Amino acid sequence: MLPRYLKTSSSLIAVASLAIFLAGTHGVFGQDDSANPEDGEAAVPFALPKSGPFNPADIEIKNDQAISDWFRSAHADAAAEAFRHWDEDEEITAVCATCHSGEGFRDYHGLDGTAAGSVEGPINTGGVVDCGTCHNAGLSEITEVAFPSGLMHPVQGVEASCMTCHQGRSAGSKVVKAVAGLDIDSPNPDLRFINPHYATAAATWLGGYGGSGYHYDGKDYSGRFFHARPVSSCVSCHEPHTLEVAFEPCLTCHQADTPEEIRIARQSYDGSGDTKKGIRSDIQTNAAMLLDMIRSYAAEVASTPIVYDGTRYPYFFTDANGDGVADQSDGRPVAYNAWTPRSLRAAYNWKLVTADPGNYAHNPAYMLELLYDSIEDLSAPLGTDMQTLKLLR
Repeated sequence: MLPRYLKTSSSLIAVASLAIFLAGTHGVFGQDDSANPEDGEAAVPFALPKSGPFNPADIEIKNDQAISDWFRSAHADAAAEAFRHWDEDEEITAVCATCHSGEGFRDYHGLDGTAAGSVEGPINTGGVVDCGTCHNAGLSEITEVAFPSGLMHPVQGVEASCMTCHQGRSAGSKVVKAVAGLDIDSPNPDLRFINPHYATAAATWLGGYGGSGYHYDGKDYSGRFFHARPVSSCVSCHEPHTLEVAFEPCLTCHQADTPEEIRIARQSYDGSGDTKKGIRSDIQTNAAMLLDMIRSYAAEVASTPIVYDGTRYPYFFTDANGDGVADQSDGRPVAYNAWTPRSLRAAYNWKLVTADPGNYAHNPAYMLELLYDSIEDLSAPLGTDMQTLKLLR
């Protein structure tokens, strides 16, 4: 087996070149012409074949395809904002390093010899979700992963990588704590938008059991989304290196041209009555309705119009004159500061649902429940009759 530093094409080229050079000074491979066996001096052996030329492309590297697949994936995109955000600081913030650097991930789980559960750092910029994030031997010793809700979820092997970094940064319980004791429809300048973060697939998948969404009193919520038996983990659907979804297995039970077109339900949730389109459409329609209601509530009830900009944190900004453009202060948009408990919890649920582009596959029932309950809650102060919307929970 070759040492690690020889397992690249460039290294093999260098070795081949050296061998050719040596061939010119020592004759054929495996024999030193300057040595005289009759004098008792042994010939100098070489490990390379006795004939050439040598083409690196013909040399088998067993994990070459996996490396190529990973290199083209988002996990390896060193130019992405997910890995470049801290360039000016030249150090990744500890709370962010766990998922935005392989080095930080190993630090958090103690795979680098440090204490588990925190990032001691400093973690340098320039890293990505590298091979050691998912192939570290120490992953086998991680048996559970902590979620923002306080849930300790059992994991096995590479599940620890997926679950650690795709769970979001907040939970519904944080919203409950923020609005406790406040008048439900009174704007409070101390309230700030609570961001569930991005790519929250694991939080979506665990549903109400994971506690990622804001759960309204008196409502029951679907738990973990158990699919067909072969679909039991993240890599059951996602190719672990390219991250692409394997669609062909879906066709065993579903008739569709794409995952987005899969229905999984015989009833309409968005009031359209159309059960031929994918369930993703129902989720998107209800999410769009909820955002419109958040805007209406802000203008009519909180008396301070709001605009959403998904490209800038904290995403929701003040629009005092209602012109559809965020107010500016010192050249920066003004963060929305007229949240009420009712609008904050609805906006949190909306962002959680829309933060997971695969929500329709990860847990459609939970997504639709969060959207319905948020719409229903806003409908009362807006004077909207839920019956006329024809939505289903």
